[in-house]
Amino acid sequence: MSRIGKHPVTIPEGVTVDVSGQIVTAKGKLGELSTTLMSEVAVSHDGSEVSVQPRNDTIRARKMWGTARSVVDNLITGVADGFTRNLEINGVGYRAQLQGKDLVLQLGYSHEVRFPIPEGITIQCPDQTHITVQGADKQQVGQTAANIRSFRPPEPYKGKGIKYADELILRKEGKKK
Repeated sequence: MSRIGKHPVTIPEGVTVDVSGQIVTAKGKLGELSTTLMSEVAVSHDGSEVSVQPRNDTIRARKMWGTARSVVDNLITGVADGFTRNLEINGVGYRAQLQGKDLVLQLGYSHEVRFPIPEGITIQCPDQTHITVQGADKQQVGQTAANIRSFRPPEPYKGKGIKYADELILRKEGKKK
């Protein structure tokens, strides 16, 4: 029995959900998202809840039960509230700024790194050392934040680089004299 899958997803105010076969579509104030779920699960929409059940008792169907429920929950949460990922930049001379539809990063290279902002994502720089990535699609927000972080991942000796705001960098001691 899936501990996650057995709980129905409640639909908040202002969000409409349409289920047709394996396609689930959600519309809200932040846009419209849809996904096609795997054939091992059955999705039902009744009033203010969406519930997911496995079609049979195979191991794969029980695995996909909780996964499908989480995907539907992320779909509904995304169009209602959206998702946010915060990044911090550490290092002397490292900074970020927005120029038009590009995020311009200066990360200690001989050139500046220009990152084009994908469609459906909004990026804000409240100051030069913080970046906020926002959007309705959880996967796209996380992938965009990971792409930005990959330009200069944090190193373990001084902690320089781009890190997630909630990430803990394990520091190493370095050379001894």
